[in-house]
Amino acid sequence: MSEKIPTRDGFGKELVELGRENDKIVVVSADLEDATRAEYFKNEFPERFFTCGIAEQDMVGTAAGLSMHGFIPFINSFAVFMTNRAYDMLRLDVCYNNCNVKIICSHAGVTVGEDGASAQSLEDLALMRVLPNIKVVVPADEMEARKATRIFAREAGPMYMRTSRAPFPVLTSVEDAFEIGKANIVRDGGDVTLIACGIHVSESLSAAQMLKKDGIDARVINMHTLKPIDEAAIVTAARETGAIVTAEEHQRFGGLGSAVAEVVVQQCPVPMEFVAVDDTFGQTGSPQQLLEVFHLKDKDIAAAAKQALSRKNSGAPHVKA
Repeated sequence: MSEKIPTRDGFGKELVELGRENDKIVVVSADLEDATRAEYFKNEFPERFFTCGIAEQDMVGTAAGLSMHGFIPFINSFAVFMTNRAYDMLRLDVCYNNCNVKIICSHAGVTVGEDGASAQSLEDLALMRVLPNIKVVVPADEMEARKATRIFAREAGPMYMRTSRAPFPVLTSVEDAFEIGKANIVRDGGDVTLIACGIHVSESLSAAQMLKKDGIDARVINMHTLKPIDEAAIVTAARETGAIVTAEEHQRFGGLGSAVAEVVVQQCPVPMEFVAVDDTFGQTGSPQQLLEVFHLKDKDIAAAAKQALSRKNSGAPHVKA
């Protein structure tokens, strides 16, 4: 069993390391730094930490202003508060002006758990990836969150990272490649491709083992970057395996599945199935209970893969009636 660590911890720890290396890095918070792990930076560099209180809109505008004076601001909150309450400021202050602001949001997806529907952002990826100029990243584990944080500090422009409250299995190592916009194949296979982000990389690997018992060889792709998405990896998978399943803890509209489908339908149409939240809000429960309730488990990914394969093998239309 691999170690499990929340991806928010990777962000918080790496941000402290970056703060030691670059005095232009600052943090602006809206009173949730303890939960997002930006508190680690606050404790180490209090003179470079700014709090706006419970005012996400002010936080975003302040960060945009700091970026225009040469600083590299990291802003942080729960995904539901940042992307809903401060969307106008993210759109105009940050993205329209192409400001060098790094947006880190924790507590997204159903694995927020007991905090319930009001805190479970299931639409943040859709909201953020439609904005021009921004990059959108969902790390698969704590190590990828560390690497993404370092790249965010190095590269210019608006960037969004979704991190987790719940502990995720650590799947990658320091030596593994991580490049924004470049997917990683974590398991090869020729029958069907499972494309996932966040915790669903782990769930997809488990699903692939289930499928193997039934003689099905599944490829698993860690699509840690939704924007810019790795079109080459998607097209290659479509051509070589002929069927695709996407898996995410997000609404089925506008997230990873939609991003992959946009590529597939234009460049290499194949049968696709989507494992995602089906047009509903979340609810209270433990992370594992909610993954079960919303049919987001490895067994659900395996079932979707079999459905995609049945359409592939029957010669049925790629788009379901």
